[in-house]
Amino acid sequence: MIEPPVSAPPGVPPPREPAARAGLPVSARTGRFLVLLGVFVCAACGLVYELELVALGSYLIGDSVTQASVVLSVMVFAMGVGSLAAKRLSCRPAAGFGMVEAVLALVGGLSAMALYAGFVWGGEARALLVAFSLAIGVLIGAEVPLLMTLIQRIRRQDAGGAVADLFAADYVGALVGGLAFPFLLLPLFGQLTGALLTGAVNAVAGGALVLGLFRGDLSRRSRRLLVLANVTVLALLAAAAVLVDDFERAARRAVYGPDVRVAMQTDVQEVVLTGPPTGPLDLFLDGRLRVSGRDEHRYHEALVQPAMTRAHRRVLVLGGGDGLALREVLRHPGVRRVDVVELDAAVVDLARRDPALVALNRDAFADPRVRVVHADAFQWLRTAPGPVYDVVVSDLPDPGITASTKLYSQEFFGLAGRLLAPEGRFVVHAGSASTRPRAFWTVDASVRAAGLATVPYSAGGRLAGFAAGPDRGAAGPHQPRDWGFVLAGHTKPSLALDPGRRYRSLSEPALRAGARAVQRTRVAVGPSTLVHPRF
Repeated sequence: MIEPPVSAPPGVPPPREPAARAGLPVSARTGRFLVLLGVFVCAACGLVYELELVALGSYLIGDSVTQASVVLSVMVFAMGVGSLAAKRLSCRPAAGFGMVEAVLALVGGLSAMALYAGFVWGGEARALLVAFSLAIGVLIGAEVPLLMTLIQRIRRQDAGGAVADLFAADYVGALVGGLAFPFLLLPLFGQLTGALLTGAVNAVAGGALVLGLFRGDLSRRSRRLLVLANVTVLALLAAAAVLVDDFERAARRAVYGPDVRVAMQTDVQEVVLTGPPTGPLDLFLDGRLRVSGRDEHRYHEALVQPAMTRAHRRVLVLGGGDGLALREVLRHPGVRRVDVVELDAAVVDLARRDPALVALNRDAFADPRVRVVHADAFQWLRTAPGPVYDVVVSDLPDPGITASTKLYSQEFFGLAGRLLAPEGRFVVHAGSASTRPRAFWTVDASVRAAGLATVPYSAGGRLAGFAAGPDRGAAGPHQPRDWGFVLAGHTKPSLALDPGRRYRSLSEPALRAGARAVQRTRVAVGPSTLVHPRF
């Protein structure tokens, strides 16, 4: 039991207790430093667990804003529950803190693998995301009351001073953990191994603090239990780390099928290329199907060709790192220069060297008329000169993905319109008009709000939806069967095709039918802006 602190005269600091009286193997000053160091490490690990859940939840479920809100709100609530629950452990703070850290290291370390396994083989990630957020939040919340008792055990001080010390170490640790996750753990180790490594650090820090500094407060039985618990946790995390590559391969086969040819994590996203040696390929970016060899020609012809019917000496392609929109542009001999702005250099490199993808894009990046810029499209448009382009093609991820919201904003379309020649044309992929009409018409409204006249249309014949990868939940009756596009210009463009050119799947009657079809889905929506996103 902790005795009440002895009051000191005003202005006189309370006397420091010698280490011998405190029962510590080190001086009180060193002991206080070690406790704050433990707080620092545990706080860093806790924030890494939190960011892991947000990142993996966004990847598997989508809509990063929603997943971040769910994880943060549930964890903050659970931390309050954990703080209250820690009262039951206040009579044995050292043993309680040691067990809390061992359980937190195990749960947090294995959370990413469990969440991914639940999604791949159980088809469910939302319930697990909430469950792990609750569990980790409760355990993190239990840390502070126990650490408060332990630091008072070392040196008597007023409660306000102890809380300030603990929170300072906690917040600095959170800063380090928050920076280590995107800049160290994720690029070097990936999500799964990064979580396992964080759990191991958490277990070592918590176990060393209790078994080294406060071993005098533990009974022989408690010491044995804590040693056994920490050894078991470290053994389980080590075994998972040894098996993580096999786990990833098995999960990848379960998600993408047996014909995974390329799988890599770039600085920007996960890139997976699948397909048998002689069959059509599928390209997934961050788990979302971006290209299918079965029907990509329908999409890329419908995206590019209506914009190429007038002057097209200089063309700008935003995105399109697979080279397929570029292939359609280069079919026109009148093209003199094409600038491709693609953020992920690894995707362009893959499109240049993978034999199947090179065959599909007809080695478009080898054409001397092509210039590639690796940059964020929004930032590049802000500094690009203009007006210089006859055609601007926006071949970017679907507007429903949170990370793409700024690329479908009124501000983005205004920047793109600034680069258009007076008679230039701008075309943007706007998602499926039949299954997501609000998103489609929000794109149209945003382009019009940027001062451009629009002609919306769609192209049918979509064969490959989201039947694999993290978007596979969209398969079934709500699987998109069409692509929606918005063609725009400073004056209203006509929806037509070059009469002297042959197309695999496109015709003017089909375009006109697509324009009529999207009008039947029209809904009244406003534009999406950076400060008021509507997707």
